[in-house]
Amino acid sequence: MLTAFAAGVRTGRHRGVDVAWGLAFTAVALSGFALSDGHGNPERRLLATVLVTVWGLRLSGHIWWRARGATEDPRYARMLARAPEGPARTRYALRTVYLLQAALVWFVSLPVQTAQYLPHPPGVLAWAGTALWAVGLFFETVGDRQLARFKADPANRGRIMDRGLWRYTRHPNYFGDACVWWGLFLLAADAPVGWAFVLSPVLMTWLLAFGSGKPLLERQMGAQRPGWAEYTARTSGFVPLPPRRTRTAPAAPPARPRP
Repeated sequence: MLTAFAAGVRTGRHRGVDVAWGLAFTAVALSGFALSDGHGNPERRLLATVLVTVWGLRLSGHIWWRARGATEDPRYARMLARAPEGPARTRYALRTVYLLQAALVWFVSLPVQTAQYLPHPPGVLAWAGTALWAVGLFFETVGDRQLARFKADPANRGRIMDRGLWRYTRHPNYFGDACVWWGLFLLAADAPVGWAFVLSPVLMTWLLAFGSGKPLLERQMGAQRPGWAEYTARTSGFVPLPPRRTRTAPAAPPARPRP
């Protein structure tokens, strides 16, 4: 995060912290794998490390590719506009963007850190968590790919993406992210101590569904995209569900001819 902060100060754009998000989780997993050598079960240590690393590198790579050549993210521009320009704004960015996200990375990754120190091999809950992680990665990867292809077609400019996974949930990538972290929590839930960190996936899910994820994006979409209200009326906001049938107003009866 400090490396991302230095790059943000140099370029004047702080959207690079989103790329650092996935890399920071990967760094935690790799560090935990090294530090837990000789303490945790090798199979569980490797499983937790691989799952986090695959997720983190894919997410960071996708965000980096999407943000190439882009200007500052409007979210960070609005946030940093609250502080005066100059050194005060730089310190404000360090506190509210980078250090806050570093603290979130540490807290959300507590189940992974715990799993790497558990002495017994993965059990039923751990393998169920791996399956849930795979479901989440599928929703994230396929949803991001479908959206990228949709936006690359000039004919779709200004239109709502309501195809593929986006037909069943307005946020397949956020839903997938939540599944990933509930799955990683289950790697630690094999042992009673793991349940002490259930608030880690709870916090991640809250951030995605009610915090800085879904609400901010939907406010922006509602202001920019015609047809957004109709899309939200028929499409689940988070958990994938069959599209709802929207009611149409009854047709007016034909006018009776005058005598």
